[in-house]
Amino acid sequence: MIYGFDNDKYLKIQSEHIRERIANFGNKLYLELGGKLFDDHHASRVLPGFQPDSKLRMLSQLRDQAEIVIVISALDIEKNKVRNDLGITYDMDVIRLRREFQDRGFVVSSVVITHYNGQISADAYRAKLERMGITTFVHYTIEGYPANVSLIASDEGFGHNDYITTTRPLVIVTAPGPGSGKMAVCLSQLYNEHKRGVRAGYAKFETFPVWSLPLKHPVNIAYEAATADLNDVNMIDPFHLEAYGKTAINYNRDIEIYPVLNTLFESIYGENPYKSPTDMGVNMVGFCINDDEVCCEASRQEIIRRYYTALNQLAQGDATDSEVSKIALLMKQARIDTAYRKPVAAATARATHSGVPCSAIELADGSIITAETSPLLGPSAALLLNALKHLAGIDHELKLIPQQLIEPIQHTKTRFLHSHNPRLHTDEVLVALSVVSTHDENCRRALEKLPELHGCQMHSTVMLGEVDRKIFRKLGVGLTCDPKSKKAMSPGA
Repeated sequence: MIYGFDNDKYLKIQSEHIRERIANFGNKLYLELGGKLFDDHHASRVLPGFQPDSKLRMLSQLRDQAEIVIVISALDIEKNKVRNDLGITYDMDVIRLRREFQDRGFVVSSVVITHYNGQISADAYRAKLERMGITTFVHYTIEGYPANVSLIASDEGFGHNDYITTTRPLVIVTAPGPGSGKMAVCLSQLYNEHKRGVRAGYAKFETFPVWSLPLKHPVNIAYEAATADLNDVNMIDPFHLEAYGKTAINYNRDIEIYPVLNTLFESIYGENPYKSPTDMGVNMVGFCINDDEVCCEASRQEIIRRYYTALNQLAQGDATDSEVSKIALLMKQARIDTAYRKPVAAATARATHSGVPCSAIELADGSIITAETSPLLGPSAALLLNALKHLAGIDHELKLIPQQLIEPIQHTKTRFLHSHNPRLHTDEVLVALSVVSTHDENCRRALEKLPELHGCQMHSTVMLGEVDRKIFRKLGVGLTCDPKSKKAMSPGA
């Protein structure tokens, strides 16, 4: 994998910048954490070299001063919103996050359910958390948010929310994903802390959009694609331009909420230390890109990947036409289309010729490897074996897993596990390969090449099942799929 981002430099200058911000406020700082704290896979995909746990490594230095508040929207609970990178719902991820934070020595003080309006699903979830001994609070939907500033910054607005009890100087506010209401939680706390005589500050630690990159830079376009379901729009920060005469990139939700924050700070402190939404942030990521073209290429691939994800979700009834249309427009802005992604053309060509589901992967050396469905293997399992054989220099015609080993597995799947699909999935192929590797040198060499798949790009002409998706996710392979079911293309495939 070719890196375009200096992670060591990022750790150094970002931690320094956060310490400076904390010092500016003293006793109480609410730090909104955008993106993911220790599994920021989007950032690691568009900025090759960025480590998914970079934020955690920095904040771990402040562990003794910090506590964590996890935020989840009642709207996301109600619709069972799923984290695409992990394949689990937001409500389950809150529990996972809490456990992960605690395992790393952080104090997780509470969970806040936002956008609450009496949803039965939210009530049930809150009861579940409380049975687990987790302190919970609710923040209500405020009519006219964020435009109705006079209502928001009043006892009928923020003052109506539960006051979140905290005990440490640094309160990190995080969530399973965007749109959860993290900023509103922070601002609500500023209002309610002031009512209790506590002087508190606010800052935002969010990676995207990157304020120091151009508006239409592929890294920033990829962020818009990643948040198409929220209809986020990257914009030039008008407040920053007016205050400093300099262009900085932000996005619509921060720009819309800035008047609220400005009113809050002025009413509490007499003045606002932040002249713009960009001022609120502590993001140094743009200064750590050491190969712009590598990051641009990775971002173009991410935009296309998000497009296919939206198409798949639309086919399953989990997305809207507008999400797909928005990402299609973003591809035009980035001057790319699906044909830009080499595995797409290769997999499509083989499927057209064979008439069965096919897949293709682009390896680090530029080689394109393809595979198709067979009586023994699905297209993704077959592709995995073909790619490993290529990387290990093994003759393509050599069968790594003997048919007599595959057939008993198929028999168990169909007869005892009642599977309609006898073909092996990727996880089953890897287990079989591992078993054979104990006495077969070629299988051992093939398994040793698995790490070289990290960062490679793959496409399937049919939607893969969750088992296969998880395997490629764990291997670090960028996967896209046509929005077609296996049955629609090839009965029984």
